[in-house]
Amino acid sequence: MAHNEIHVDASPETVFGVLADPRSFARWVVGSRKIRRADPDWPAPGTAFDHAVGFGPFVLKDHSCVEECERPRLLRLLVKLRPISRAHVTLQMTPEGRGAHVAMDEHAADARSRLLFNRFTDPLVRLRNAESLRRLKALAEGTEPMPTGPLPSRGAEAEGSVTASSRPAGAA
Repeated sequence: MAHNEIHVDASPETVFGVLADPRSFARWVVGSRKIRRADPDWPAPGTAFDHAVGFGPFVLKDHSCVEECERPRLLRLLVKLRPISRAHVTLQMTPEGRGAHVAMDEHAADARSRLLFNRFTDPLVRLRNAESLRRLKALAEGTEPMPTGPLPSRGAEAEGSVTASSRPAGAA
């Protein structure tokens, strides 16, 4: 299991507010290419958003589902990138001083994914997630702009194309 933590100079409510906008995942999740559609009541348990993930010419379209949501302290997702992997990702926000302590855990959700998420690949997943948390921090602290644009409801034929820069947090 990959575990990462970061301090954010914003309240848990503010951090959760970023997570509650599925368009933000286009910016803070390393490897995300675009957010295509979302359930209108995201992040209620059972809701999902459709995404495209990949690097270079390799792009996979799938979706992520909310398994558990306790606003503003917990968001647990089942992130799907089939046929390659499925992962459980848990984000926990707790008050820390004038800000929030954010912890992120990611682990394999099925047997095939355990081939990818193991003690040898965990350091790489932790590196990716450390950058993802730096980007989440920048969005919550307001040093990076939130992605904008229309996002159709899931089930609609039309797709949105909410994208964001893939540059590291704080890069010019």
